[in-house]
Amino acid sequence: MRLHHLEVTAFGPFAATVRVDFDALSDAGLFLLSGPTGAGKSSVLDAVCFALYGDVPGDRATAKRLRCDQADEGVAPRVVLEATLSGRRFRVDRSPAWQRPKKRGTGITTEQARVTLSERVPGSEAQWRPLSTRLDETGHLITRLVGMNLPQFCQVALLPQGRFQAFLRAGSDERHALLQQVFQTGRFDQVEGWLRNRRIELRRLCEVHQGRVADQVSRISEVTSSPAPDDWEQFPQLLSAWSADLVADTGHRLASATEALRVAEDAETTARAEEEAGARLAQALTLLRETQERSDALDAAAEERASVRARVETARQAAALRPLHAAMLTAQEQAEVAWSALSESLRPLDGFEEAQLEDPAALDAIRHRTLARLADVDRLRPLAARVVELDIERIRVQDELQTLRARGAELDALARELPGRLQDLREQARSVTSSAARSGVLQEQVASLRERERAAQQVLELEAEAVAAETERLSAMTALQEAKEAWLGVRERRLEGMAAEIASSLVVGGCCPVCGSAEHPSPAAVEAGTPDVETERTARRVVDDLEVVLEARSQHTRDLATRLATARGAAGNDIEGLPALLAGAELALDEAEAHAAQVPHLTDEVSRHEAQLEQLTHDRESVSADLTITTAAIVRLDQERDTCANQVDDVLNGTGCDDLGDLTARLQETERVLSAAVQAHLHHSTAQTRLHQACADLERAAVEAGFASHQDALEAWLAPEELTRLETWAAEHDRQRHRVQEILADPALQAASSATPPDLVALEEASVSARQAAAAARSAHQALVERDRRLAALVAELQQVLDAWSPVRADHETTAALSAFVEGKSPDNRLQMRLSAYVLAHRLSQVVEAANLRLHSMSDQRYSLLHTGERGAGEKRGGLSLVVRDDWSGESRDPATLSGGETFVVSLALALGLADVITAEAGGADLDTLFVDEGFGSLDADTLDDVMDTLDSLRDGGRVVGVVSHVAEMQVRIPTQLRVTKARHGSLVSQ
Repeated sequence: MRLHHLEVTAFGPFAATVRVDFDALSDAGLFLLSGPTGAGKSSVLDAVCFALYGDVPGDRATAKRLRCDQADEGVAPRVVLEATLSGRRFRVDRSPAWQRPKKRGTGITTEQARVTLSERVPGSEAQWRPLSTRLDETGHLITRLVGMNLPQFCQVALLPQGRFQAFLRAGSDERHALLQQVFQTGRFDQVEGWLRNRRIELRRLCEVHQGRVADQVSRISEVTSSPAPDDWEQFPQLLSAWSADLVADTGHRLASATEALRVAEDAETTARAEEEAGARLAQALTLLRETQERSDALDAAAEERASVRARVETARQAAALRPLHAAMLTAQEQAEVAWSALSESLRPLDGFEEAQLEDPAALDAIRHRTLARLADVDRLRPLAARVVELDIERIRVQDELQTLRARGAELDALARELPGRLQDLREQARSVTSSAARSGVLQEQVASLRERERAAQQVLELEAEAVAAETERLSAMTALQEAKEAWLGVRERRLEGMAAEIASSLVVGGCCPVCGSAEHPSPAAVEAGTPDVETERTARRVVDDLEVVLEARSQHTRDLATRLATARGAAGNDIEGLPALLAGAELALDEAEAHAAQVPHLTDEVSRHEAQLEQLTHDRESVSADLTITTAAIVRLDQERDTCANQVDDVLNGTGCDDLGDLTARLQETERVLSAAVQAHLHHSTAQTRLHQACADLERAAVEAGFASHQDALEAWLAPEELTRLETWAAEHDRQRHRVQEILADPALQAASSATPPDLVALEEASVSARQAAAAARSAHQALVERDRRLAALVAELQQVLDAWSPVRADHETTAALSAFVEGKSPDNRLQMRLSAYVLAHRLSQVVEAANLRLHSMSDQRYSLLHTGERGAGEKRGGLSLVVRDDWSGESRDPATLSGGETFVVSLALALGLADVITAEAGGADLDTLFVDEGFGSLDADTLDDVMDTLDSLRDGGRVVGVVSHVAEMQVRIPTQLRVTKARHGSLVSQ
């Protein structure tokens, strides 16, 4: 990693934009960042860390205040860094989250953090290719390119103020993470992880196989009711012998059950045959008895059978006459219907003579005379229709006459009213037009009063804000006074204990900064509660912050006073009377605007009434003419109607009908009744003729069939259902007689009649007992067969799962032992060292060797670093521990026991050694730039010379070292400098 250019804006103490050209500083190989305390030397390194990682090292990261307080309002904090990472040149443009004033309205809004990562196009000096604008993506990429995260970067490439000893005093685990990152040895961690995951995977697989074996053992135990060996999980081979014994025992039991089943089945067959023979004999005896009883019953019914046969024969002869009898009944019914119809048709003709009613010819002559009269009535229908039309027309004309008279009266009334209304509208239009002309003046007056009202409202608001602002200013002034008193008290107590503070910085052999002596016989002790320099700085920072707050609140109070004076001038003098003036002006304006809106309407109304008056005169003349014409039309219609009505009345006189329609209906009904009576006479005559013929045919057929009359034939007839029933009964009687004779002639039944009846109950009990015994034997045999089959299958499956478990179990034992060894948990691993730690231990030995080359010269050949594989205090595993050997005393001790200056020298040597090894390591992180922030003030003159000689030697390897210090000696020793100066409006940088 090599830095080229840094640009910082509104970041840390830098209010304006400052630029650092690291390429110019790197030419010397060693440069100094100098400046007074609090100027911002460490902030330059903070800017580098922020550009790379989006955060700053140390306690400053917890404050979350990276923007410069002295920067102009609205200027965004920003850091731009150009650097070469892994041989590629990048530019990082990053801004932290900050709060800015809102662009619209008042208040503040939060701007989120942003970043832009670009890479310079190869072969071009000014063309950049953007790679990412995402915070997480940029962070991952830079961490991979640098080879370290921020804490590791601060332990290796940047020794920040107050944290330079972090890598030296780090624990094995923390040192392991750093070395693994910078040396890219993660593959050994991956090997450990793979073995650990493989061990877990095989353990789970073993548990699965063991579960399968346990399932098979449980099933076998369930089938055989025999428990498995207690220690089979430790010795699975015991299961094979156990299962073989169970198979042999089941085979012996099955052979015994097979022989018992054969004996029981033979006994069952014999008992079943005896039971079936007894049942057949009992059935034969029962059939013989029932058949004899049936034969006796048939002999008793022989006389009844002969009677039924004779009755059936007579009914069959009578059935042949049924069609003729049906025809006679039909003819009789038709004759009755015809007579009923004739009587019904003659009922409307009560006014006719009896002779006319009985004579069809006389009725037909009357019908023809009625038709002739209907023709005469039809010829008068047009005259009757004309009378109706004339009546309707007269009603219409009469209604029209009434309408015209009403219209004339309405027009007369309107002619009396309209001139007065027109005059009123003309007066109203003149008044409204005059009032509407004042709306413009009233609008300007209302607008002016509203502006004054808004200004008056603003006066009230600003007065309240001014009171609150003055209260806040007085509160800030009180807090500032108290903070100053507290700061002065802290400063006074620190000055009182300054001797103890100076004594705490003394080192063995070092000169006292007060007297210059190298001997310190009785240094002052620090009393409990005595403030140090950091406490004083904290108190002073509180004072500075409160001064800024007081100035801001004072400025806010002055701004409010200015705005209040402006608002009072705009509101005028009479603020209390403004609402009444505004209300009166708005009321007058509303009235004027309402009148202005009425002007067009009133103008239209005047025009409309003038036109209406002119139209009224014309309408009155038209109505008068229409009245004369309508009256003449009514007289003409009355004359024509009287002529037509007289002709129709002559025809209706003496008929009792009101009009020709009633007369026509009466004549048509008479003609219809006469026609129906003539037709009814004809139908009745035809029906009587058919009835006489049907009676003669029926009587003749009955005599020919052998009956005395047709009445005898009707009495002999049977219904079809009854005839069928008698025929079926006779046939069934004959069939049963034949069947009884066949059964009685059977030789087997005749032989059974002489046999002894069997004891069926005893035979059945013997058969049931034999069946139950055979079923029990069969069930026992089947259970053993099923048990033998099931056991054989389960034993085979058990052997399969045992065979599958065996190699997995062996792999798990081997993998578990190897995994525990590489993780440092195995007893065989004497140092309890992980594989990755073992690899990194070699790298750490190289780092220690490189660090000792410089540490010997910087410590006057006194100290050297030792790498030990033993575990440190509180550590679970060893391999990466460091101790410091004091060659003057020959003892080794923990780095935590070193003094401040010794710790700085050893930490610097370790950091330089780590950088040397990393740079020489192919595939490791490229560290061409190293920063050391403070720590040189704790060195004596001789040690400082040794350290500076060591730093000067770094130039030969092309490495760049930046030293941050305000020690005057450093400014003399290092000519290439980046100087940071502080000012009231922000720090500045110069090269």
